[in-house]
Formats: sequence, C-alpha cells, structure tokens
Amino acid sequence: MTLTTRLAPRLSPRLLALALLPVLMAPPAVAQPLTPEQRGEVVEILREALKRDPSILRDAFGALEQAEQQDRAGAQREAIRAEAAALLRDPADPVKGNPQGDLTIVEFFDARCGYCKALHPTMQALLAEDRQLRVVMKDLPILGPASVVASRALLAAQRQGKYAALQDALMRLRGEPTEAALKAEAEKLGLDWPRLKRDMEDPAIQARLQRNVALAQALSIQGTPALVIGDTLVPGAVDLPTLRQLVGQARREARPG
Repeated sequence: MTLTTRLAPRLSPRLLALALLPVLMAPPAVAQPLTPEQRGEVVEILREALKRDPSILRDAFGALEQAEQQDRAGAQREAIRAEAAALLRDPADPVKGNPQGDLTIVEFFDARCGYCKALHPTMQALLAEDRQLRVVMKDLPILGPASVVASRALLAAQRQGKYAALQDALMRLRGEPTEAALKAEAEKLGLDWPRLKRDMEDPAIQARLQRNVALAQALSIQGTPALVIGDTLVPGAVDLPTLRQLVGQARREARPG
C-alpha cells in the first residue's frame, strides 16, 4: 500500500501535504528512511499540492519554526533549573529590591547597552510597585572593553555599598563610561575614587565577570538585556504590563500544589 492510499481517504490534499512535508525535510538521523519510490511519491504529492495552494509551504515552515522555538524554550527551562544555585543564590551577587522577597528576577545587562538603558526605568517602576521582588544583577559586559571597565567599576562600587546607585547613574549616562565619566559619577555619589580604582583591578572581580559570561553561555543568552523570571528566559527589553504578567505567572507556578 502506498503512502497516498494510506493517508488520502483521511486527509485533504492540503493536510496531506502538510503531513508529508516534515517527513521529506527531517534529517536522516531522525527520519524513518524512505525508499526511492516513496520519496518520489512524496515529492509528487507536494508538487501537486503546492500548485493548488502555495501557502502550504509558508504554513509548513511556520509550524517547523514554532516547533523549534518550543524546543529551545524547553532546553532553556532545563538549563535554568540546572543553574538555579548560580542564578539565585550566589552570595557575591548584587541584589536590588527586597532581599527577602518571594520571587527573584535575574537580570543580565551591559552598562553600555541601549536596550538595557531602555529597560532600566521599567524595572525601577516594577520594584517600586512590587515590594516582594528580589532582583539579582548579573553584569555581562559583551559590548567591548569599555563595557568591561564599567562592570568592574560597578562591582568595585558594591564593596562600598553603592552598586545600585552607580548602576542607576550609568543607566542614565548618555555618553560613554570613560574613566573621566566614571570618576565624575562616583564622586557625585560619595564613592572613594582611589579605592574604587584599586578594587577594579582585583582579579576576583574579573573572575566574577567570567562566571557571569559562562552562566550566560550555559543559558544560551544571545545578548542583553536578558531576564530570568521563574523558569522563563526573557530576551530583550519588555514593557511593564508584560513584566507584571510574567511575575504573576512565575508566582502561580511556584505555589505548591
């Protein structure tokens, strides 16, 4: 019995083509091998169906893309669970919001990233309205040497209790975080600049940045900003209503039972 005679009584030409296209496109490692006759039959079915309805191909590729996205999201959820300790419970990480909050958001950011700067006031608004949020900051300097310098300055400022204040200043900074700009912002905040400079060169700070990069790679983070909310990775800047929705969903999923 041929593929056509097995499936045709049950499926329209369009659905038949959509059912057979993944069979033809699947990699050999996961596809059940087709005989030359079967492969020729599949090609002929698809050729005739596409003549009648060219949108079949668009729909099929859309379905494949959706399946790939679901696979990637599933893999990212597994990675988030596997890296939970590094994400949520590293005592060296800077924390904003409520240290005892009932939900933790992890924010990967680059101090020079325009999208991170756009997200910053939204995150500030979220923290202002939701007093039960804890936000772990993960400096991820991926935009060149100036980003690394800015991240080192932030982690050095943490030692003087001014991480959040300097981060806010750098997120508002319109120019590059040059040494002169960093010095000016640090001194405005009452930071000890000579001490900050010394601490920026501490190998321990560079090691922390390297751990952040390795963690981002483990989660397949492709750029900044990136948020981890519950077991969901959120790439890019999102608006306040979306953040509220994601936070609510994470809290619901975290409830026992």
